[in-house]
Amino acid sequence: MIMQYHDLLLSVMHFSLYFSVSLLFLVLFKYVYKFITPHDEWKLIKNEKNLAAAIGFGGAIIGYAIALSGAARNSVSFLDFATWAFVAFIAQTFAFALVRFGFMRSIIKRIEANEVSAGVMLATTSIAVGLLNASCMSY
Repeated sequence: MIMQYHDLLLSVMHFSLYFSVSLLFLVLFKYVYKFITPHDEWKLIKNEKNLAAAIGFGGAIIGYAIALSGAARNSVSFLDFATWAFVAFIAQTFAFALVRFGFMRSIIKRIEANEVSAGVMLATTSIAVGLLNASCMSY
């Protein structure tokens, strides 16, 4: 009985560590991503009620969260998890660059103009990259 309680407590401690660090990584991603993009998402979303910016930014956050979940699920240690979280960050940054410099060179102007279709394409790419990233984090 004591061993079961010990195992449960250890599991809860591991969950708490991974979950809290995942939230920290997510908040850090949100702030760093804001500096990577040439437009100010928060200003567009909060002040201008820009739906395209909200969709694009939301998709980036969801995509990174999906990748973080893959890192947590497949890591063999906390350091392994942190490493994959960093790799996931790079992949999500790549997703933005892919849309901005590859698929839709006018993405910044279109999001600033509140073109929802541009926000949807950015969100879709971010989520797709997050899914692929999470799936590829296996041994």
